[in-house]
Amino acid sequence: MSGLLITGLAEVATPRGSGPHSGPAQGRVERLRGAEVLCEDGRIAFVGPPEERRRRFGELEGVERLDGAGGTLVPGFVDPHTHLPWAGSREEEFARRLAGATYQEIAAAGGGILSTVAATRAASEEELVGLVRRRMDRMLACGTTTAEAKSGYGLTLDDELKQLRAIRTAAEGHPVDLVPTLLAAHEVPPEHRAERERYVDLVCEEIVPAAAGAGLARFCDVFCEEGVFTAAESRRVLEAGARHGLGPRLHADEFEDSGGAELAGELGALSADHLIAVSDAGIEALARAGVTAVLLPGTSFFLMKHRWAPARRLVEAGVPVALATDCNPGSSYTESMPTVFTLAVFELGLSIEEALTAATLNAAACLGLGAEVGSVEEGKRADLVLLDAPNLLHLAYHYGVDPVAAVVKAGRVAHRTATRHL
Repeated sequence: MSGLLITGLAEVATPRGSGPHSGPAQGRVERLRGAEVLCEDGRIAFVGPPEERRRRFGELEGVERLDGAGGTLVPGFVDPHTHLPWAGSREEEFARRLAGATYQEIAAAGGGILSTVAATRAASEEELVGLVRRRMDRMLACGTTTAEAKSGYGLTLDDELKQLRAIRTAAEGHPVDLVPTLLAAHEVPPEHRAERERYVDLVCEEIVPAAAGAGLARFCDVFCEEGVFTAAESRRVLEAGARHGLGPRLHADEFEDSGGAELAGELGALSADHLIAVSDAGIEALARAGVTAVLLPGTSFFLMKHRWAPARRLVEAGVPVALATDCNPGSSYTESMPTVFTLAVFELGLSIEEALTAATLNAAACLGLGAEVGSVEEGKRADLVLLDAPNLLHLAYHYGVDPVAAVVKAGRVAHRTATRHL
């Protein structure tokens, strides 16, 4: 018999189910002491006491074992908002921001998204593949087993497709699964600034059909924000995506209340992301429609905004909350979901249990993957993270350290931290 048996665990901590959890249910996490987990054919075959495992499956001689060494097992982290396929670097802008310049001032001076657009346009597809894979390696080491990845630094037909192809190629054979999103409406490129309507036409009439027709994207996203794309323009883009089979997602209400949350509710979007400036009406719209709020505390931290998405109001209103890194070179340069988890507890006010659900099951559900991943349950794909921690609480309590001892992907050990002896 082949498979993997994970033994010696202090705790297994997991939400349960396949759909997003909201309200009080977001904080319901099962914590099993002394359980074992058996993986067979890439899926979880058993979670429970060792004596029950022996009764059902026997001693499993010859089956590979992973010694939990008194650690805690949680679902593999799911990162539902990243911008992985970019080239170039923006550390000089970062230094300017440390000296007092705002994100908007830097963008007005020719920096920001458009500086990354220039570098990404100049990069070859092969270069982008290599860059994406290196970022995926870091994500895996931080416990991420599934992630969404957006285009949006091309802003031409050819360059957006180049980014999406790089996402697909980078994911081939890599332990981290990538879910591709078309974000051609990330910014209006310089060549269309005088005729922005023509760029919206280009996105709706050429880029969306080409990306969907080539099977390169699962979702369509838009940056619905003051000074970027209006709610009316965003609706056009997302409706074009829907006509071509791409599910809607939104960057919404990050800097100002742009009506993005209300639009997400109206369209039944899979998620509305950022939401730092969301209005009460926007929260109500998300709750009515069951749209997941993907919160990105790393962005507030990195931009030193001192404003945070209203996570408690969202949870109390019944909006499912997920967490993501927003990994990108300008506003949140991190691949670490444990860092985001810590910020969510300390700055967003989520409980540790709510944050675990947000970083696993709710994140998976808003990518349409809740039936496959996001919890440690029999029948689900065996995507798991072994934490060097005696219980779940240490994931926030012992902050600023690498908590990941090992990562299991589809029932195989895909990563071990070199300093651990598991």
